[in-house]
Amino acid sequence: MTPGLTRWSLLKATRAAWLAVAYPNLNLMWWPAHRSPPAALTRRWTVFGLKRAPRMGSTGFEFKAIGTSWKIEIYDDLSPSGHKEIKLAIDRRIDQFDQIYSRFRPDSLVSQIAKSPGKYQFPDDSVELFKLYRTAYELTVGLVTPLIGGMMADAGYDRDYSFKQRPIRTVPDWDEVMSFSGTTLTTRQPVQLDFGAAGKGYLVDLVGEVLERHGYRQYLVNAGGDMRHRGRSPLRVGLEDPTDSTKAIGVFELRNKSLCASATNRRRWGDYHHVMDPAAQKSTDRVVATWAVADTTALADMAATALFFSTPDQLHQLGSFEYALIDKGGHMVASSALEPAIFKPKGIQ
Repeated sequence: MTPGLTRWSLLKATRAAWLAVAYPNLNLMWWPAHRSPPAALTRRWTVFGLKRAPRMGSTGFEFKAIGTSWKIEIYDDLSPSGHKEIKLAIDRRIDQFDQIYSRFRPDSLVSQIAKSPGKYQFPDDSVELFKLYRTAYELTVGLVTPLIGGMMADAGYDRDYSFKQRPIRTVPDWDEVMSFSGTTLTTRQPVQLDFGAAGKGYLVDLVGEVLERHGYRQYLVNAGGDMRHRGRSPLRVGLEDPTDSTKAIGVFELRNKSLCASATNRRRWGDYHHVMDPAAQKSTDRVVATWAVADTTALADMAATALFFSTPDQLHQLGSFEYALIDKGGHMVASSALEPAIFKPKGIQ
């Protein structure tokens, strides 16, 4: 038996993991840096749904926002009053972001853009986000696009989560229907935007900036598996086997970086999953799982999505990132930083 892990705690951990409720979106799990993952569990353990107490000497809180579970840990000293203050600041920042970018809120700016053409003012933080999307759009020849929202809704991933398919509309060309200058988006027709490729990662970065403005330098922000880590001690993160969600294929030590992942075995309905190919008008099937590590969570999130459509070499202009991916044939490709973290189980080549 692993030191510090009783038979009862192992039973509870395994049961909690099988419930798989805390992180329905991404293929990641984590251990506090001062503890190693139990050897048996790194070989066979689902990477979702296991709740753990905050790391010793840290203050943490959990909540739901933008349709996912959040865990935040602050490793710097935090008073009770400071805890309340920072939580309110984070709540405000998330709500501000959601009011702009969510296609699921009828009162959001994105929902207004879907109703009529015109000029729409975005906040200052939008500049880097649109720049990242434009770069990805060009590198993937339009396969990664914020204009995918209409197709997602037609496929059933709509505001009401109806999961009922309607006739699939063609995704419009960026330059034909809209332009972005400064912080102004000009649209020539109603367009349904969706920032799912990198929006959550970008919001994780914004929450990290809130923490840093309040003087906190050591922390973890984890939004449904999109992780931003800052601190002296690394965080051990398990990588889920996409062919068997009860197993991990590796453990990566995350320190002062961001890690995001995406997989086609999550967020599925009918014949679809959440990674949509606008050219084929269906969910992509070339790649089944991706992981990306970068200095920012936005870049890691975008890279994890773009790897479904383009090779790593084709994406170098996005920025510097490490990666691993598994294609539908079970073949793995990984960069030098992620390859040592992976122990390939049966079925992964």
